[in-house]
Amino acid sequence: MRSFTYPVHLEPASEGGFVVTCRDVPEAITQGNTLQEALDEAVDALDEALQGRIEDDEDIPPASRARKGEYLVAPPVGTALKLAVCLALRDAKISRSELAHRLNVDEKEIRRVLDPKHQTKASRLEAVLRTLGRRVDVSVV
Repeated sequence: MRSFTYPVHLEPASEGGFVVTCRDVPEAITQGNTLQEALDEAVDALDEALQGRIEDDEDIPPASRARKGEYLVAPPVGTALKLAVCLALRDAKISRSELAHRLNVDEKEIRRVLDPKHQTKASRLEAVLRTLGRRVDVSVV
């Protein structure tokens, strides 16, 4: 089981507001004037950083446990599902063309599924994950 909910640290900024950092995804840095704005911006920064890792075919770091004083943030569901597909594809050690063959679709469809900027329906991403031997388990907190 893999969670894409990451701890972030909020540091009061000298000019006011907060600077937000994520030790697991160091390129996800942002700020906000209020606590809520900082956390909202943290979601956006984390989303962009993780999408960048998908585009650059970089490792997707596992989320650490939150330490005292840290807050938990997660990317949007679509990004989390695409991250799960990328990790499942790597774990399966199959090519994109082999995945397309297994799904009986054109390889272009797989490129779109893996493109973090392309809006892919959750049901499609779930089907791809099932083909890769995974299932989606949603929790709301």
